[in-house]
Amino acid sequence: METTIRKVLVPHFGDESVLQVTQANIASPQAGEVQVQILHSVVAGADVNMRRGTYPFQKKAPLTPGYSMIGKVLDNGAGCTKFAPGTLVACLTKYGAQAERMNLPEKFLVPVPQGLDLRQATALILDWVTAYEMLEHSAKVTRGQRIFVHGLSGAVGTALLQLAQLRGAVVFGTASASKHAELSASGAVVFDYKQKEWIREMQRMGGVDSVFDPLGYQSFDESYSILRKGGLLVGYGQNLPALTNTPRTAPVPMVLKLLARNLAFWSGKRTTFFGLSRDSKHFAPDLALLFNWLAEKRIRVPIKAVFALADVQEAHRMYARGSGVGSIVLDVSSH
Repeated sequence: METTIRKVLVPHFGDESVLQVTQANIASPQAGEVQVQILHSVVAGADVNMRRGTYPFQKKAPLTPGYSMIGKVLDNGAGCTKFAPGTLVACLTKYGAQAERMNLPEKFLVPVPQGLDLRQATALILDWVTAYEMLEHSAKVTRGQRIFVHGLSGAVGTALLQLAQLRGAVVFGTASASKHAELSASGAVVFDYKQKEWIREMQRMGGVDSVFDPLGYQSFDESYSILRKGGLLVGYGQNLPALTNTPRTAPVPMVLKLLARNLAFWSGKRTTFFGLSRDSKHFAPDLALLFNWLAEKRIRVPIKAVFALADVQEAHRMYARGSGVGSIVLDVSSH
């Protein structure tokens, strides 16, 4: 049995104007799959780069973007008994979540507690789990440490700020001047990303324990220079081309440049590259922890804008403008 749905389509790579909202048919879930009515998705840098055709090792067009979602279980395929119809679930999908329905492997679904703000909860799946796992598993940030975050006003940046502060770390970082007042009020020490005072100031202070750098190839040298001995540079995301509409650096040379720094073992500094995986043993428990923190109001997830599925082009344009603080959410289906 097939059902007609609406979904976002990238028929070919290009600017925001290539995005279409089209009709398609979805079949009943196969064995091991669950069909989900998608309520919310996000527009992240990965989605923008997939639309441009510059995301590492991505599918060829045509494709439907949508890296994460929260939705309601509609139907279970053969062998699936974990989630009853009507259950709220979350998934790191990578593709396809900007559609009214998806068939997803049951093993990748995470239950969503009742009573959460579902838009905020959707932003946790990709951006906040990324931030949490970099702090917890990569850098192992502890109380009293100094960390530096590039792009403090972005979705991952704001997550790093809040989660690092919960650990008792002192947070420095960069953002555009228009966002300094809001970020300073949140307890961060903010520098203008267009200037380089942050390099001199961090070096004057003796360096930082960790740097979180989503900017990529050209930025790694500067980030490495502000590490103290024993410090760690974490590269991730590589979403600068999506913000600046510039070509993306090939991923392999970029990662090799980052990791080659580890050959200078006498420096005492280290580098690593982080990529979020739903196959990781940490993903489901880390997301469940963040859901609990959201319910307990230990964290607050800033949402800069909400768009209907039909307005996906404008959502991509807002991402490129870099305005506001936090995540961009798509309301895909009505509750």
